[in-house]
Amino acid sequence: MYAHVACFDGPRSAELIAADDRAGKERILPAIEADEQMREELVALLVLRQPDGAELAITVCRTEAGLERGRTIITNSELLPGEDPALLPGPDRLATYQVVASRMWNGVPA
Repeated sequence: MYAHVACFDGPRSAELIAADDRAGKERILPAIEADEQMREELVALLVLRQPDGAELAITVCRTEAGLERGRTIITNSELLPGEDPALLPGPDRLATYQVVASRMWNGVPA
């Protein structure tokens, strides 16, 4: 398994956070979930946020190719009506890791 860790440094304004949340829920996740190959590849997605708006988005896929396909889907998705690209600057850093250990307790999705 492989993981992308996207870091969005804080502080981030409420306006930036709202735009990011909308993009994730209304555009990015639907595009990822609509792709049959990504449904097979995607293992987990965690979005972690601090009070100042700093955020980590951790995406885990079965293969590096799955991570790359996800990134391609995201970057090629068309903005929704009313989305302002100035409010969607993208991550400050993006790193790829090989998952060398994982464990899930209770198996309850959030």
